[in-house]
Amino acid sequence: MNNTENMFLDWNDSIETDGQEFVLLPEGDYNFVVTNFERGRFPGGPKVPACNKASITVQVSTESGIAVVKFDLLLYRSLEWRISSFFRCIGQKKHGEKLTMNWNTVVGSRGRAHFKQRTYTNQYGEDKVVNDLDKFYDYKPEYFVNEKPVLIPIDSDEDLPF
Repeated sequence: MNNTENMFLDWNDSIETDGQEFVLLPEGDYNFVVTNFERGRFPGGPKVPACNKASITVQVSTESGIAVVKFDLLLYRSLEWRISSFFRCIGQKKHGEKLTMNWNTVVGSRGRAHFKQRTYTNQYGEDKVVNDLDKFYDYKPEYFVNEKPVLIPIDSDEDLPF
């Protein structure tokens, strides 16, 4: 069964999920787990023309709850350093080595990065503050020694084999 079929609501369905509270991270270094990856298209801007993009979602577990942070990686040569940094961060690339990007292995990967807050003005003229991923750190197993496992939601009602 296609996982997206379970996402549709009918007009008369019951609903109960309220969503989670937005968790704003204080600036600092945090471990994360990649929970989603989507292929997309960047429409182009003043510095980068239209190109493919990878939209990545990560979760950071804190005492205040789970912070969800989204960011894009533009598939453009002048920004290759950031893509390379991401793949080093999740342990799939080493400094100086050539790597064919395997996007199918990204979800579930863990990494560590520096997060900060970013302020922007929304379409209604309101100032908003969001979490922003500032820089990736190269993967080191010791970052995750005392970490509790993170549960990634499953988008399927299919029976599990146990």
